[in-house]
Amino acid sequence: MAENSLKTALKELHVLVKKTQEERVRAEPTLVNIARTHDKMKSESKVSAYFKNKLKSLYVAAQDDARKEAEMLHRCLDKISEVKTLKNKVTTSASSGGGQTKTGASVFDSDQPRKPVMRRGVLISLLQQAASQLPVWKPQSSNQKPPPLCGATPAEHNHVPKPASQVCGRIRGQDSDEQWILAEVVSYNAHLCKYTIEDIDEEGSTARERHVVTKRKVLPLPSMKADPATTPSALHSKGQLVMAVYPQTTCFYKGVITSVPTNVDDDYSVLFEDSSYPNGYSPALKVPQRYILPIKDRKR
Repeated sequence: MAENSLKTALKELHVLVKKTQEERVRAEPTLVNIARTHDKMKSESKVSAYFKNKLKSLYVAAQDDARKEAEMLHRCLDKISEVKTLKNKVTTSASSGGGQTKTGASVFDSDQPRKPVMRRGVLISLLQQAASQLPVWKPQSSNQKPPPLCGATPAEHNHVPKPASQVCGRIRGQDSDEQWILAEVVSYNAHLCKYTIEDIDEEGSTARERHVVTKRKVLPLPSMKADPATTPSALHSKGQLVMAVYPQTTCFYKGVITSVPTNVDDDYSVLFEDSSYPNGYSPALKVPQRYILPIKDRKR
């Protein structure tokens, strides 16, 4: 059960935070010793070999302490991300009133219970919150490459989004035109290479509308934010043509990036293609990292 897993994860997080604080307390005497040594050196006209060697050993020890504390902080961040994911699962399970079961016909169950319709205002609010709470990937070393689905980093070629995960799906609308929408995976049939997806925005309907689409018409969303300070290579580029969720909607439209995030809390600025404006583009609008994807092809 997600609730039990959440309780366990919270307990583990509490232990990690305590250990992190213990590491910090353990390292404090070394920092105090460094400061005192510098104070003693001020009275000398020339730095002696004794102070040089002492400072060198103290700085080595302080660097090692800082490395250990950083490792603990990374573990805390990973655990916080896990807690957020489990919390969302508990909330989703409580609102849907049921879980998921598996069948042998496909990789994932195609007979899951439908979730109740949510008002659009509430839905948009939850989507914005989910985007802001997306975990930030932090490299462990300067040469470590970002993992798949970190910011603009593409997914692995054999990646299969799990049930209940949000994706960008291409469906045929009521006017027979195809459009890219924000959807939720219901199931994946490995034999037919087809997904069953559910439109997350069905306000005014008795149930969410489901669509069966081919694998190439489902694009996974980023699962982690890219930090511009440490991983700028995992960001989309200024001037790049992308698909992005138009603010206050759940549909993806073509646009051009006019500015990229400069810190982890920033959004992209996007000019959306819009024929109602004289220049063919909307004013620049803010879009979170979560809801921006590279153009899959030139056809709408």
